[in-house]
Amino acid sequence: MITIEDAIKSLHPTAKFVVINEKITEWHSKDITQPTDEAIAAEQARLQTEYDAKDWERNRQAEYPSLQDCIHALLDGGDTLTDLQALRTQVKSDNPKPA
Repeated sequence: MITIEDAIKSLHPTAKFVVINEKITEWHSKDITQPTDEAIAAEQARLQTEYDAKDWERNRQAEYPSLQDCIHALLDGGDTLTDLQALRTQVKSDNPKPA
């Protein structure tokens, strides 16, 4: 879940503020106008949509063989390398990149 802090930092990266229970309780950036609740909610929704759109990428990363497995397959060659490539192809097939 995208927090209020995430949204504010996205809108105003240098802002200084305090949030308690998902509410801004203090705004310390006098040179930056505090965003409205609506602006924060819209930014949370935008960031969540962006995060959700990369779900396939996170799933692939979690399922791919480790770098160490890849190095061993490259060094061993033969069936080990063939099996590794088959696994990578299956992970891509199970977690397709959106069109």
